[in-house]
Amino acid sequence: MREYKLVVLGSGGVGKSALTVQFVQSVFVDRYDPTIEDSYRKQVEVDGHQCMLEILDTAGTEQFTAMRDLYMKNGQGFILVFSIIAAQTFDELHELHRQIQRVKDSDTVPIVLVGNKCDLEDDRTVPREEGERLSSKWGSAPFYETSARTRINVDEVFYDLVRLINRQNPVRTDRASRRRRCRIL
Repeated sequence: MREYKLVVLGSGGVGKSALTVQFVQSVFVDRYDPTIEDSYRKQVEVDGHQCMLEILDTAGTEQFTAMRDLYMKNGQGFILVFSIIAAQTFDELHELHRQIQRVKDSDTVPIVLVGNKCDLEDDRTVPREEGERLSSKWGSAPFYETSARTRINVDEVFYDLVRLINRQNPVRTDRASRRRRCRIL
């Protein structure tokens, strides 16, 4: 079974933990408790393949930014989250994206862009078109509007990131690896 190291990044209060806990445990965390770093593991099936996801839910507050380089170095794919009701959280993603590219020394890093809290449409300050434009600017990174509260697009975000990682680093399917898998089974 292939393992994937996914990193969830974004400003404080955008719902990174709520999104991650909703995906892993199917529970909505209603209170805001700033995260330093939480790690989760979940086995899922994506496109007929069993996968073990190791998800790192990171701090969004400024005092823990020194740890980000390490998260970025070890991560294979990234979920960049902003809140659709807080424009500043959207603006802060530009620097996170640049930092990921610098640390990974690549312009083609698997990234999914997420506008969270879409259940709060009446309080929206970031138009959907802004997210779509940024997605396009980042090389057509998948863009989802999610709600951790109502579970809208939660699974899709994580599954799509696995697909991006697989496209960039395909699973070996040569004869030798197939024979090895057959013997193991």
